[in-house]
Amino acid sequence: MKKKLPKYKFEYTLGEEETNLVGVSTGKYDFAINWFFKNPEREEKFLYPAHEYGYSLTALVTQKSRNDIKTLDDMVGKKFPPVSATGGLRAMLNAYNKEHATKPLTLESIDNPSTAENLKLVDKGKADAIFLNVTTFNEVQKQLKLNLKVGGIVSKEPTWLVFDKNNQKLADEIDKVTVKLKNDGTLENLAEKWFKVNFFKDLKYINQQNFNFQD
Repeated sequence: MKKKLPKYKFEYTLGEEETNLVGVSTGKYDFAINWFFKNPEREEKFLYPAHEYGYSLTALVTQKSRNDIKTLDDMVGKKFPPVSATGGLRAMLNAYNKEHATKPLTLESIDNPSTAENLKLVDKGKADAIFLNVTTFNEVQKQLKLNLKVGGIVSKEPTWLVFDKNNQKLADEIDKVTVKLKNDGTLENLAEKWFKVNFFKDLKYINQQNFNFQD
C-alpha cells in the first residue's frame, strides 16, 4: 500500500476488533482493518469504501471423527457453544434463523465468549460444532492441537477497511489501489501465500481445499 500511495505515511497499531473500531470512531485512527463485515449499525458510524479487499471464510468446526456436519442445515437440532449476541458471525446465524423460522438453530448467548474454550467444548463432545472463521481456527489450533477439523466452509463474507467518516479522500484513494491489486492478481496471490487458498474463487472450489493445516 505504501508503494502505491507514496504521498501518505502509514503507521500501524495492533489491536482487537472492538478496540480498533473505538479508535476510528474517536478519531484516534484514520481507518482500521481486521476482518470487518458490513452491518447497518456500523454503516451509520463509519465510512466503507466501494470495494472489499478480501473474504472471511466461515466454517463449521467439528470433531475429526464426524462427517455429518458440513452446512448450517446440519446444525438444526444440534448444539453450538455459547456465542456473542453481537458481531458478524452472530449476525449470519441470526439471518439463517430469520430465513428458516420453522427450523431455527439453537443459540445460547454470553458476553465475550472464549474461542479456545468453545473449541474445547467441541473437542470434548459437549457441543457439536462451532461456527468460526477458518483462519482463527487454524491459528488457535496450532496451540491447542485438539481433535478437531473444518467440517465444511459455510460462506465467504466480504471483508472491508473501515474509515472515519471524515476520511472520504483517503478511502477513495485506497479503494482505487484495492481495485488495481485485485485486477492484476496481487490480492489472489497474497491470499494463496498467507491463507493457503484463493478465497476470491467460488465456494465449490474453496470447499475442495484442505483447511486443516495443523495436521
